[in-house]
Amino acid sequence: MTTAEPLGRRERKKAATRKNISDVATTMFLERGFDNVSIREIADAADVSPTTVFAHFPQKEALVFDEDDEQRDRLVGAVRDRPDGVGINRAIRDFYAAEIGLNVDEHGEDVARIFMRFLHETPALRDYGARMWLRHGDALSEAIADALGLDEPTTEIRVYARFVLQLQTMVTESDDQVATLEAGFEMLERGWAPVERRLTRAGG
Repeated sequence: MTTAEPLGRRERKKAATRKNISDVATTMFLERGFDNVSIREIADAADVSPTTVFAHFPQKEALVFDEDDEQRDRLVGAVRDRPDGVGINRAIRDFYAAEIGLNVDEHGEDVARIFMRFLHETPALRDYGARMWLRHGDALSEAIADALGLDEPTTEIRVYARFVLQLQTMVTESDDQVATLEAGFEMLERGWAPVERRLTRAGG
C-alpha cells in the first residue's frame, strides 16, 4: 500500500482558500438563502476576488459541495481497501454509514439536520448534488471490476454502481437516513450477492 505524499505549501494554501470560500458561502446561504447571495458578496466576505472564487468553483452550486473529488476517492477506497472477507455491498454500506456519522460528529445533529433541510428546499442544490454523485459511476464501476479481478466492468456492475449512487441520494434526502440506508442495502444485497459470487469466479 502506498502512502500519499504530504501536500506542499502551495497546495495547502490553495486547499485552505478553497475551504474558506466554501465555508463562508455555505454560512451565507444558510442565513439568507441560496438565491439571495451573489458571488461578489461571497468573494468580499471571504476576502478574495470573484475570479478566485470561480477558479475554485466553476458554478455557484459547487460552493456547497467542496469535497467532490475527495468523496469519489473515499468511495473507491471503500471498495479497493475493504478488509478480507468483507463483500463489496457491505463495504459501501459501511462507508455510507461512516459518512453520516462523520457529518453529525463534525457539525452536530441539529446543524446537520438544518443543512440537509436547506439542501432539500433548494432545487438547484438538490439536483446538483444528485448529478455530482452519479458522475462517480465510472470510477465506482471500475473499482468493483478491479476488485473482482475483471478487466472491465460488466453490465451488471454498471447497473449496480448506478443503484448504489442513486441510493446515496435517497439517503441524503431522507428524514431517517440510517433506516433508508439499511433498507436500501438490504435490498441491494439480495440481488447483488449472487452476481458478485459469479463474477468473482469468472475473474479468478
